[in-house]
Amino acid sequence: MEIITILILSVGLAMDAFAVSVCKGLSINKTSLKDSVIVGLWFGGFQALMPLLGYLAGINFSKYIEAFDHWIAFGLLALIGANMIRESFSKEEKNESASLAPKLMFALAIATSIDALAVGISFAFVNYNIVLSIIFIGIITFVISALGVKIGSIFGSKYKNKAELAGGIILILIGLKILFEHLEIIP
Repeated sequence: MEIITILILSVGLAMDAFAVSVCKGLSINKTSLKDSVIVGLWFGGFQALMPLLGYLAGINFSKYIEAFDHWIAFGLLALIGANMIRESFSKEEKNESASLAPKLMFALAIATSIDALAVGISFAFVNYNIVLSIIFIGIITFVISALGVKIGSIFGSKYKNKAELAGGIILILIGLKILFEHLEIIP
């Protein structure tokens, strides 16, 4: 069951990166495999790095908040999910640059992986395999982001908001699952 949860969590976390990748695909006149790989590496790499950093920070203070850690994990995932849902209904269009320059991609990778940092903190409070989680998150985000570039160049921004909405719902549901398991509402 843990692998399925990590897989679903990975897809949920990848939705912000997917949405930005779709916009990148829209902004690049003719996308290439190289463009998709560059975007996938940036987003997948940071989506893998940030949970590790969050986990390392979380384990340093987890013993102090063990009694209510499940509430923290739930709260972080619910806040991130709610923000993604809110953004999915936003009418504000973000203008994406066609540039894949390292400075710009670094900023975008950080922006799309902040939620993964918070999820990493929550990993310190639940019994998930952190190495497996990081591998899944990185690979799934790489693939989804690379596909997002191509999808953006073909279909446009039609699916961007739906991806953010789905990602937000997934994160909230996983937060509820952690909370309910700890409170022994579900086995």
